[in-house]
Amino acid sequence: MTYVAHQESLKFSSVEFKAFRDFLQEFAGIDLGDNKQYLVASRVRRILTDHKCASLHDLTDMIKRPSQSLLRQIVIDAMTTNETFWFRDNYPYEYFRHSLLPEIVKKNGAGRTRIWSAACSSGQEPYSISMIIEEFLTASPGVRDIPVEIVGTDLSSEILDAARKGIYDRLSIVRGLSDIRLRNFFEPQPNDKWMVKSQIKKRVNYRPLNLKDSYVPLGKFDIVFCRNVLIYFSQDLKMDIIRRIHGTLKPGGYLFLGASEGLTNAKDIFEMVSCNPGAVYRAL
Repeated sequence: MTYVAHQESLKFSSVEFKAFRDFLQEFAGIDLGDNKQYLVASRVRRILTDHKCASLHDLTDMIKRPSQSLLRQIVIDAMTTNETFWFRDNYPYEYFRHSLLPEIVKKNGAGRTRIWSAACSSGQEPYSISMIIEEFLTASPGVRDIPVEIVGTDLSSEILDAARKGIYDRLSIVRGLSDIRLRNFFEPQPNDKWMVKSQIKKRVNYRPLNLKDSYVPLGKFDIVFCRNVLIYFSQDLKMDIIRRIHGTLKPGGYLFLGASEGLTNAKDIFEMVSCNPGAVYRAL
């Protein structure tokens, strides 16, 4: 059964829902589950109206077309609703600054340190990591500027373009960013916007990547942040991603997950390290 996009109560058939769900699973690994019809209806209503689709069937047909990459990303973003904050949950960044950075500086010496921010969205996480490094260097006068590359990846090329620009409006800025860090690491722009300063940007390199694809081109990392994205995947795909992330880590490298994510089925390749609160995982 089809429907008109502007109707208040959107309805679609089980066949339409399955086709939509199967596409998201195949393309992005998103596992909606069997009982997410209401979620889909509430989140695609505006998209159907904006793109003049009469039904979920029409929308699914559109996002399968190679020419509809932007619409496809709009749909994926709507279904995952990734919330992006500066310094989200705080404790991973505190542990990174006070425990891991001193260890890595000692271990790597003048060698390059590499950090991967997976599913980085519009750049808040990799730039937060870079700010932590800047603060660490400022507070450690005996430490020279350490060579660090932060690789930020995301499925969406469009959102990575926004991340590269590093320009944020007031609504984005207030989500987790202190006034002190705003003053220290951003430059005011017209129309009540701010741009990340060059010394923070210079460490970050953005690349498009679907987490279902190969990670080999990324190289090896000392630390991986893969936070608040695994919750959208099936258990099988989640474990596949975790094991392939392990393959990107140098011996003894570290993995940060989201607050609600864990590695109960990967004890053979990771050990949990408490950072009170939360946890970080060390590659075995």
